[in-house]
Amino acid sequence: MKPRGRAVREQAIEDHLGTGRVSLPRPTVEHPLRQVGKRLLLALLVLLTTVVIVVIDREGYKDGVDGDVSVLDALYYATVTLSTTGYGDIVPASDSARLVNVLVVTPLRVLFLIILVGTTLEVLAERTREEWRQKRWRLALRDHTVVVGFGTKGRSALETLMATGLKKQQVVVVDPSNKVIEMVNAEGLTGVVGDGTRSDVLLRAEAQRARQIIVATQRDDTAVLVTLTARQLNRGVKIIAAVREEENAPLLRQSGADAVITSASAAGRLLGLSVLSPSAGTVLEDLIHQGTGLDLVERPVTKAEAGRSVRDTDDLVVSVLRGHRLIGYDDPEASPLQLTDRVITIKRSPGPNGSGNPLKPHRNGTAPGFPAE
Repeated sequence: MKPRGRAVREQAIEDHLGTGRVSLPRPTVEHPLRQVGKRLLLALLVLLTTVVIVVIDREGYKDGVDGDVSVLDALYYATVTLSTTGYGDIVPASDSARLVNVLVVTPLRVLFLIILVGTTLEVLAERTREEWRQKRWRLALRDHTVVVGFGTKGRSALETLMATGLKKQQVVVVDPSNKVIEMVNAEGLTGVVGDGTRSDVLLRAEAQRARQIIVATQRDDTAVLVTLTARQLNRGVKIIAAVREEENAPLLRQSGADAVITSASAAGRLLGLSVLSPSAGTVLEDLIHQGTGLDLVERPVTKAEAGRSVRDTDDLVVSVLRGHRLIGYDDPEASPLQLTDRVITIKRSPGPNGSGNPLKPHRNGTAPGFPAE
């Protein structure tokens, strides 16, 4: 095993060399050994084809040593000809042999050379194609989601968003680890290798044109710096940040985060709730797992619902968002609903564990499966 200090230094050098590199998901390709094997077989096929052509028309060739052209001489001639060596000891003498050399052997020579230098050509073509893909990607990228930090928190947040319909093409992951970005690419996502606290890295992720940025770094101080940098680049973006310690949450909000989630406290509260009521803990766990069972959904108020009470809606409303103010469903000010309001409702997920039907309140104001107060 490597000493820890050495491993850390090597990882730091590796990450520094790849800082700011945009890595788009690559299409599935064959194994390199299989590609090389196919090229060697193709080159051998071209060589054998040339040998057969020379053997068939051996009377039209002249050997400077003994005059006769054997199969071995044909193989020798094909080898030196396709490799453009051309010693001149075996030459086409007849008109037919020379015509075949012009029309057949010369194209085979060109094909053979293309196969030999195919690796170099492929590298150049791949580089050009990658630059073109990145240029097209940047031109098409608008209102996307940037995830800074792809650990457990970042991955879980992205899975929740994708369960609601977010497409992979609208996601950019920023992480300092090359291995993480390689894993991200394998899952069909675009990644940027680099430190999310640096503005040039976030610019490569097109954070200045993003709709929302999720900050899910491992350290709270890093989350603060990422939030400050992101807010400076994009004044209107929605920033959701996670912190480990609750005392750092106000600092994140002052730095420009629209919402701050305290991961340690949230997990602790869920544990405490599960101790007091395992069933309530299960329901809450279900609510925060988007796409299965029950889902929390924020949506605008419809024209048919405007002017009505929150209890008269088709869905089970738990809160009303009026401007920047969040009003509980039991607050007298929540009703009547206004057309400019947004409501947070509980609905059944359209997934395999949910019917997709809304939870309609009973006359006593409770939903099916929920006890009356």
